[in-house]
Amino acid sequence: MRLIEGTTGAWEIVVGCEVHAQVVSESKLFSGASAAFGAEPNTQVSLVDAAMPGMLPVINATCIRQAVRTGLGLKAVVNRFSVFDRKNYFYPDLPQGYQISQWNHPIVGKGVVLVDLPDGRSCSIGITRLHLEQDAGKSLHDQHPKQTYIDLNRSGVALMEIVSEPDMRDAEEVGAYLRKLRSILRYLGTCDGNMEEGSMRCDVNVSVRRPGEDYGTRCEIKNVNSVRYAMQAVEYEARRQIDIIESGGKIAQETRLFDPSKGETRPMRSKEEAHDYRYFPDPDLLPLKLEEAYIEEIRGALPELPDEKKHRFIAEYGLSPYDAGVLVSEQEYAAYYEAVAVGRDAKLAANWVISELFGALNKLGVGIAASPVSAEALGALIGLITDETISGRIAKEVFAEMVETGKAPGAIVEAKGLRQVTEPGAIREVIANVMGANADKVAEYKAGKEKLFGFFVGQAMKETGGKANPKLVNEILKEELGK
Repeated sequence: MRLIEGTTGAWEIVVGCEVHAQVVSESKLFSGASAAFGAEPNTQVSLVDAAMPGMLPVINATCIRQAVRTGLGLKAVVNRFSVFDRKNYFYPDLPQGYQISQWNHPIVGKGVVLVDLPDGRSCSIGITRLHLEQDAGKSLHDQHPKQTYIDLNRSGVALMEIVSEPDMRDAEEVGAYLRKLRSILRYLGTCDGNMEEGSMRCDVNVSVRRPGEDYGTRCEIKNVNSVRYAMQAVEYEARRQIDIIESGGKIAQETRLFDPSKGETRPMRSKEEAHDYRYFPDPDLLPLKLEEAYIEEIRGALPELPDEKKHRFIAEYGLSPYDAGVLVSEQEYAAYYEAVAVGRDAKLAANWVISELFGALNKLGVGIAASPVSAEALGALIGLITDETISGRIAKEVFAEMVETGKAPGAIVEAKGLRQVTEPGAIREVIANVMGANADKVAEYKAGKEKLFGFFVGQAMKETGGKANPKLVNEILKEELGK
């Protein structure tokens, strides 16, 4: 837990998150209109979405399955009885004038997300609930100088609102929680987690208090669309509230927006309480009742999730918790790594994937799916290191050409004559030449200046163009200099 020092003492930040995750489904929650992203405005709007008179919602079974699947992935209670409610509030871009959501009886109850923090700590973030609701459309304010345009393509798209307990105590924990939640959703295939396209958005609730005191008044920062912005919003909002309180003011419970260009939050509206929304059960939708067999069938089809995969990587491959955590953070990373590591030195494979491959992909600005080096090719390169065909230093040179050309490592090694010199006689001859050319330094070494050993190693490697086996060079040098 990180405390913030104010002018009157230490303060503790308290944060809870409400994540809106768009459900992976071909159609919307209560209509057959497409839920695909990127279509021309108002081309994916059914009569139900447009709230035409007499049109009734029909629930999408795929969205229910995806919500249950997510609840199970969050180690949460799946409620066999849940109810859809009308949430009454003026939405300019939701034609029916209310949102179909869930209130007292959500489809998923309490769960937990385990997060690993940069300083090596781990902590548990409680999940309060997950409920299904329909998204609103989109108001476009930049299409006309005086008018707002409405795009209803998103209206009615299924959202899972995942509400956390107020268990986070600093921006790092918020960032780790959002990244882990996104990873779980992507593993499950229930949300693509694409924050840039708005398919995962976060409302961050921030308050401050003296350590050990009751919760303070919270403010909600609405619709934050990146992990980095969420972390910046927490830092700014906490400091803003501390400054107000220490100046003798009071925090107004309100909804705020985060301005990434200025790195600050600003007021949006006063915060509504639940009763302001006048929730009541939607009369057009019966309560949802799930059979236990249905829930268990979904549970049995769950994939291996990040926590389980991390424990397996540690046990099966002997990886450190940090390396295992990095590799399982994305399903594609884990699959790539396992393809590289099969039948090879697993720790060496992890080092190459995390340091060299990820570094190269970052420079290229591409994801692992677009990697110019396949898992099989990287595995072959590691095989050349392990069987001492090439050294680790030469391997980096080979890898750079693999990234640039897409060529196989073996072909590069043969074409450039990069095979490692492993014949002791040849290395002994090189060392004899180096010692003969540096007789004065040999004398200094034998007189006690042992730091010169590195000089001789460097000269021997230079003579062989870096192709001599470093281990053999060290062994033979020690032997020759010891005579």
